[in-house]
Amino acid sequence: MSKITYVRGDATVPSVKGVKVIAHVCNDIGGWGKGFVLALSRRWPEPEAAYRAWHRDRARNDFGLGAVQLVRVDPYVWVANMIGQRGIRTGSKGAPVRYEAIDTALGRLAGEVAELGASVHMPRIGCGLAGGTWSRIEPLVTERLVDRGIAVTVYDHGEDGG
Repeated sequence: MSKITYVRGDATVPSVKGVKVIAHVCNDIGGWGKGFVLALSRRWPEPEAAYRAWHRDRARNDFGLGAVQLVRVDPYVWVANMIGQRGIRTGSKGAPVRYEAIDTALGRLAGEVAELGASVHMPRIGCGLAGGTWSRIEPLVTERLVDRGIAVTVYDHGEDGG
């Protein structure tokens, strides 16, 4: 059985051949401005613009926890905006991460990625600002993507591991 490949580096610069999907977790309130999204926005304007439009028109689309939006940024590169956190602050209901939403989003992503014949590249999704733990997210990534034969690379960036 294949496993997740872990590398040190930048998830916005996957160095493999073929079609690539860069997956990351977004919040459900339209906020884009901290964490991994900054690295995405430095490389491409499209994922942020698409996410903001998706949120703005949410009354007429599927925007919400568990939803996935694929945005093409290069001929062989897509960014998957996955809604997997409720709000942006840790409060009485705990951290913003929503594991069930990440699980749903990964399941939806798997179908899209299989259709594209792509590999998936990501930071440790849901573990930065969302406040989740990788020990709970890694099995979801394995079950939804790796067990379906999709190659997944997880990138640890710099000293903070996130």
